[in-house]
Amino acid sequence: LVLVGGFVQLLAGFLAFRKYDHLGGAAFLTFSALWSSYGATRIIAAAHLSLQNATSEGFTAGSVAFLVLNTFLMVLASSLNVVLLCVTLAMELLAVCFLLFTLENLPLLFETVMLSIFTIICFYGATASLANSMFGKDLMMMGPPLFTVEHLKDTEDPPPCICPKSHCTSGLRTIADLLNTGAVCGVPTDTVYALAASCKHPQAIEKVYRIKDRPQEKPICIFISNLDQLRAAAPPISPLLWEFMEHVYPGGIGCIIKKGEWLKKLGVGAGYSRVGTQDSIMIRVPDLTVLVHLIDMTGPLAITSANPSGEVDSTHHDMVISRLGHKLEGVLCDGESDEVVASTVVNCTKIDESGITIVREGCIPAGKVMQIFERVKSR
Repeated sequence: LVLVGGFVQLLAGFLAFRKYDHLGGAAFLTFSALWSSYGATRIIAAAHLSLQNATSEGFTAGSVAFLVLNTFLMVLASSLNVVLLCVTLAMELLAVCFLLFTLENLPLLFETVMLSIFTIICFYGATASLANSMFGKDLMMMGPPLFTVEHLKDTEDPPPCICPKSHCTSGLRTIADLLNTGAVCGVPTDTVYALAASCKHPQAIEKVYRIKDRPQEKPICIFISNLDQLRAAAPPISPLLWEFMEHVYPGGIGCIIKKGEWLKKLGVGAGYSRVGTQDSIMIRVPDLTVLVHLIDMTGPLAITSANPSGEVDSTHHDMVISRLGHKLEGVLCDGESDEVVASTVVNCTKIDESGITIVREGCIPAGKVMQIFERVKSR
């Protein structure tokens, strides 16, 4: 029975570590070792073997070590709850029983009482933990901690801008509201992090250039949420180009197409002259759900990578905050980016006459892009 108790303590310690409760795991593993050692000595005695032959000096030293270690566990348990404190107190008395047994001076009545108390406490603690975990409420009282440790106040500086989490609907709405009022925000994409500004606010797009120290001659592309938005704007696009875009959207390929008044139907609005060049515009449909939802809330977004001009791309929201956060109104935090390089840019303005041209090779290899085009063209 005692050895079975040691196995149960070992199992409890393993489960505690699985739940990242390192204190509980260490306590139960310690209890398992003591419980098993105590059971082993009892079996030796029951078999009428001499404790001297079983190195009783080692067991005595071990029991003293358990007493000292368990004293430390008692102090820690007192900051958690009363039940765990009682378990460690009972284990301390059990360690005393172990010590007295190795010295061949253990009263049977004392041992019986201690084992009974320990069994009752452990049974109650296990039942209470299981019931409270299953039902999500305190059905069985565990008791308050005897004392609490005051945590030092967080001395870290607050973020320089609003930094909501991408998985929260409220966070998405916060960034959408900022963009709709003309702010510039850092957002995740299906490649690397980007700076976003609403196409309805040309002053926000101008601010993007200042934030990045981006040369004015380098155009900014736009992101839309789906290809149906582009169809609704009815641009003068050939069947071949439509077919090609249907194969690359959504994804990490941006297509440069001819610019026109149809962009205003798309929702570009006042920012028409600040996106793309005089004759062309790069459009991309990202393959990232959170960004697609954001675009649905704001309309087309002017997008460029979230890094100072000439520096490496930002692959985590922390990089955006540390590098540009003091210049932004918000950053939508989404952890690590899916890629380490930006999208591949393809010039499609002369797709019917001379095919496509790779302007920038990014996360999608140029060879794969050309394979897609040849497959579409062959149809």
